[in-house]
Amino acid sequence: MDWDAFFEVHKDLPREGPGTASDVAWALELAALPEGAAICDAGAGAGGDVAALSGAGRVLAVDLQEGFVTQMQARFADLPAVTVRRADMAGIADFPEAPFDLIWCAGALYFLGLEDGLATLRAGLKPGGVLAFSEPCYFTDTPGEAARAFWEGYPTRDAGGILSAVSAAGFEVLGSRPVPDAGWEAYYQPMEARIADLRPGASPSLTGVLDLCAQEARDWRAVREQTGYLLTVARRT
Repeated sequence: MDWDAFFEVHKDLPREGPGTASDVAWALELAALPEGAAICDAGAGAGGDVAALSGAGRVLAVDLQEGFVTQMQARFADLPAVTVRRADMAGIADFPEAPFDLIWCAGALYFLGLEDGLATLRAGLKPGGVLAFSEPCYFTDTPGEAARAFWEGYPTRDAGGILSAVSAAGFEVLGSRPVPDAGWEAYYQPMEARIADLRPGASPSLTGVLDLCAQEARDWRAVREQTGYLLTVARRT
């Protein structure tokens, strides 16, 4: 992957993964957070969910990619309830702001793997704190080859497998639901518009990344009934 070209495509996109503010609102209703809650958006990307989260408390938004951190710092400079930092969510338990009332991790837990990710983020929560995360999921017992290939070898499970892992990790499941198609389109449509803007005169390396990104959107639309993200909200026991 040409990362310079990747960030040229993704620069200033509103979000770096599927989701909408309604997903955040649903999770917050289940979480029933205390007033002024301490919240961490772990693997926040461009900060697509930060504004919605900030209505429920003080938000620390972290990401490892400097380009996304810079983008968020500019984007949320006028929101005093939001702090942005370049950090690895694998060290969340050692953040000065930890432990948290809520950790939100949209489309990023898979970087750690499900079991390791659940254990890592649980350590950053207060007793009774809530984790809300989205995880690759099969929506059918017989996913086709294209649906399996979409996750590029990630050990994707069905909803039952995900929720079993959540319970085994020391959480009480408060609710789960698939991220709706509108959330995926909220990610892919702005990206596709940027691809169209960049294609004229694009270098070969940039063209290669544009093709990969465009193909990802087409691939998801072909398999969306078989696979996607499951959004789960769970309380630390």
